[in-house]
Parts: sequence; structure tokens; C-alpha cells
Amino acid sequence: MTDEMLRFDDLLVDLAIERASGALGLPITSVCYDSRRAVPGSLFVALRGGYTDGHEHLNDARTRGATAALVERWSPEVDRFKSAAQVSDTRAALARVAARFYRNPGDSLGVVGVTGTDGKTTTTFMLDAILRQAGLRTGMIGTVSVRIGDEITDHDTRQTTPESLEIQHLLAEMRQASVDWAILEATSHGLALHRLDTCPFDIGVVTNITHEHLDFHGSIDAYRRAKARLLEAVDAEAARHYPRGVVLNGDDAGALAIEPFAGSQRVLHFSVKQPDADIVGREIIVTSTGTRFTLRIDGGQLAVRLQLIGDYNVSNALAAAGAAHLIGVDPQTIVAGLEALESVPGRLARIDAGQPFNVFVDYAHTPDSLEKTMKLLRSLSDGRLIVVFGSAGERDRAKRPVQGAVAAKLADFSVFTSEDPRFEDPDAIIDEIARGALDAGACEGVDYVRCENRQEAVRTAIRAARPGDVVLLAGKGHEQCIIYGSERRPWDEARAARIALEALDVSRVNEMRAE
Repeated sequence: MTDEMLRFDDLLVDLAIERASGALGLPITSVCYDSRRAVPGSLFVALRGGYTDGHEHLNDARTRGATAALVERWSPEVDRFKSAAQVSDTRAALARVAARFYRNPGDSLGVVGVTGTDGKTTTTFMLDAILRQAGLRTGMIGTVSVRIGDEITDHDTRQTTPESLEIQHLLAEMRQASVDWAILEATSHGLALHRLDTCPFDIGVVTNITHEHLDFHGSIDAYRRAKARLLEAVDAEAARHYPRGVVLNGDDAGALAIEPFAGSQRVLHFSVKQPDADIVGREIIVTSTGTRFTLRIDGGQLAVRLQLIGDYNVSNALAAAGAAHLIGVDPQTIVAGLEALESVPGRLARIDAGQPFNVFVDYAHTPDSLEKTMKLLRSLSDGRLIVVFGSAGERDRAKRPVQGAVAAKLADFSVFTSEDPRFEDPDAIIDEIARGALDAGACEGVDYVRCENRQEAVRTAIRAARPGDVVLLAGKGHEQCIIYGSERRPWDEARAARIALEALDVSRVNEMRAE
């Protein structure tokens, strides 16, 4: 493929075209699925989404200059384009179109996919640190940020795995920056919605598969099946010259359940429980400043001192070590990379304003991650544990009472609040969380309260804290907004905590220190 401008028919190669019209040889200057981004010469791909349908914006795209359209259903608006084609699934087609438009950038990169209910972001940051320690240039696409070589861009799209068009564009930028390995967080949504279809995955990592996103997938089996697409993708890339294989959590039933989809590929199991696993973490010691453990890999044993807090981060470290081992990084460099990582944005970030109690901001938003984080903080303090969290609207409703039950079991005091209610009633979501706490034996007004306004919820928790207590603000982490309806209201959990801490009466703080 040359650098000459591609034509519409070049982009339609390998697609099952159901109907076409106009001059298919038209040159295409850009590809878009948001009509507002159409420019003269654009191909507009009409996607059907949760809130809108691209077919309703065909006229807008054409008015802005789009000359070609790719649609799922024909209409008079389609006939007004200079050229158009119809396929059965435009989202699946976009993945192929995007890869061809950007000249298949994945062919020039090693590609790692990291999937799982929890731990994807931390694992990708750890693997990135290891590979950079090994002298490799890396790219990373995930929940918190995008890395292209030495450039890091923070983002808050709420789409951990972007649409295929953005992914291929980012991979093309990585190719331009001479990146050796790209590390992608591969969500179940991204896998099921074809966003990753044309990513040539060489290595697949599965951190765990627990309870999440059943609102979208319908069942745990369907959720696991979506995750399994990553392993199938690895198995399909037989012709590539990069190292290949799969890394699975040997302690997690969900991860092990999809192992058969790895096909003929090499599978490495990591574990903190099973001494005969391929990669083992033992002798774990967690302190308020970090986590120490012994790494058993490639027949040897090495001491590791993570700067991250939490025994669950040992599992994340093992997952990253497994991927690095498949790539060919030696054990000593793996350890050096793990130890070099100082923090992961929004993951158990300590907020210190001189108060005589600890405040942490963390992204934990599933029952499993919430339980792990709360157990960890309990083990690090003799004081009370106070937690603030909510549950996202228009997402898995079944997890809400489970979250409430976790809080009832592990927290001394909880404040149930809002977390992206979207178009749901915020108070109704909180009611579902509270029902789980109540059924688990908690008493409203004593063990928990409801506070829909999240800033007030943070303030309530911090006002309730005493010397030696721990306050956990869970669920938002690095995110920079709260979604109400279609509105993204600015939000910074760490800043909210600092505001609440600054509002504490100075004399009261001094009294607490003296107690």
C-alpha cells in the first residue's frame, strides 16, 4: 500500500456489500462516524449507538462535505451522497475500513491485549514500566491515558477501549513514533462491539473475570465469552513474527474458564496460591508504603518491592511479568521495571492535608474490587473504616445490592452517593445499594447514610473521621466528571477530598490530634 490517497472501493475490500451506488472510485480524505467531524471528501460511517443512531445524521455529514456513506439501512438520504454502500453491521465494517485507511499499523507493532474485570489499568502500567526498563519503546491505550512513545495524554472519555477508528489512528501514530510494543486495555464491550477486530494481538492477558457488565452481556457466560475473543485473536495471528502466548490468572475461575479459547497457543498461569504455577508470588508483605513479595519465574526466585500498596497488586504484577516473559524480558529487568513504577492514577491515591486520619481515592467500582480494597485498608489500620461510593446508572443493576452488602460487612460507616447516574434516578440507584446493606444487617443512620450529592457525601465522611481512621472514596478514581443525563459535570475526587479537609474546623483538628 502506497501513501497515495485511498479510494472508497479500496476501503470496501473484504466487506460483504449488500448494495452500492455512485462512483465507488471516489478518493477519501478522512473517515468519521461523528457527523460533526465530516469534512470535504470524508467517508461517513453510520453507527447505531445506545443514545443515537448515525443514520439520523446522514444529512448533517453530507452538508459538512462527506462524499461517501457506509450504512446498514438504505434511505433517500443515502442516495444524496456521491457514493454509498450498505453492509449488515457498520460497526464491524468500520474496524476493517479503519485498518485499511491507516495502512494496517498493527503490522508494524507487537500488540498486547489486557482484559479482565479488575486490574487492567494497573497491569498495563506495570507492563509498560517493565518494557521501558528493557529499553523498548511503548504505546499504551487504556482507561486513564494514552502513551505514544515518550508522549502521555490523559483522557476521560469513559471508553476504556475506544472505537476502532481511534484505535487504528493511535496505532498509526505509534508506528510513526517507532514504538516496539503497543499495550491495549481490551474491555468486554470493546471486544464484543468489534472495536478490536483488526488489532493483531500477539499476547493476551486475563487478570480475572468476576461480576460486571451483565446489563450489557446478559449473563456471566456471555461476559466470559466476550473476554474469550481476545484469546481467539491471539490464536488467529499465526503468521506474525512477534512472540505469542496467553497469560491467565490461575487463581480465578473466570479466567480459567476461557482457557480453551487460547487454542494451540502457549499459556502461562500466574498465582499467589499455587506453588506449581508458571509464575508465582509468595511471601507477600503489605505495608502502608508498599508491597514486598518473592517472584518465582523461569526457575528462579527474586525479591520484589512494589511502590504500590495491596496484595492484589501482586497478582497484577505477576500478570505483567508473564507478558514480559513471553516477550523475552529477563527476570532481573522485570523486577526493576515493577519496582520503578511509582503510582497509577486514581488507584489508592493518598490525600494528605495534615489530617490525623488517612484518606484514599480509588477507582474500585465492582463488588470484588471494593471488597479487596476495603480488606486491604482494614489490615493497615486499627481505626474505623469509612467508605463513600455509588453505582453507575444504566449499568449492571445486579451488582448494586452486592456492593451494599460488602460495605455492611467490611465498613464501620458508609455513605452511599451518586456515581454517573446518567438517565436513571440517582436516589433510586442509592436505594438499591442501601437495600443490599440493610439485608446484610446494617442499620440506616447508624451504619450508613444516603447522600446523593457527592461533594456533600465526601464532606460527611471526612467530618465523621477520627484520629487513626481510614476514609475510602471509591468508584471515581481518576475520572474528571460525573454524568447526569447527557451532561458531564466536572468532578475531581481528590480535589473534593481536599476541599472537605480544608473545611474542617482548625480547632477540631487540633483536638483530634491531642486525643
